Amino acid sequence: MSEFEMNEMRQQMNILKKKLEQQEIVNEKLIRQSMRKNMRSINRRNFILTAIAILMVPYSYWVFYKMVGFSMAFWIGTSIFMLICAGANIWNNRNLNSSSLMSGDLLEARKNVARAKKFDTQWLLFGIPAVLLWLAWFVYEVYRVNGPDDMMPLLLGGGFGGVIGLICGFRIYYKTQRQYQEIIDQIEDLTNNN
Repeated sequence: MSEFEMNEMRQQMNILKKKLEQQEIVNEKLIRQSMRKNMRSINRRNFILTAIAILMVPYSYWVFYKMVGFSMAFWIGTSIFMLICAGANIWNNRNLNSSSLMSGDLLEARKNVARAKKFDTQWLLFGIPAVLLWLAWFVYEVYRVNGPDDMMPLLLGGGFGGVIGLICGFRIYYKTQRQYQEIIDQIEDLTNNN
């Protein structure tokens, strides 16, 4: 092979190397954008859930205490439960900043996302028994206010709302868990390539 052909091959190899580096940069940007999109979706969902939990305090006062005639203790218990839910959402969301995924330390971001994913699962293990206790209290309050003969409409309405809430809650949980896992997988892809 002549010197000219060797130089030409080196130039082609350098061009190919630059294209591969540019491709890696583009891939990393796309992965980070996908991670940021997932994180924004999680943050938005957590904000909405926190706002709903906080707004349930005055709403439950109006509905349960004023309209239906449940006890003040039931409203206070419901309000405390809603504020605990809001606090748990705020606590879990404190380290999840979508801008850190674009420019921050990826290993730290992965650790924070994994911690948030684990907290969501642990929160579910607390939330299900807590909701079951709340529902039992709800049934007692319906019985106390309406007696055994007139409690069926409220129980049906509460049961229907409970089933819808259960379905929505599990859909939100599984979607969030899937998004957490996508972010973790994407971070691992980026760190393994570097």
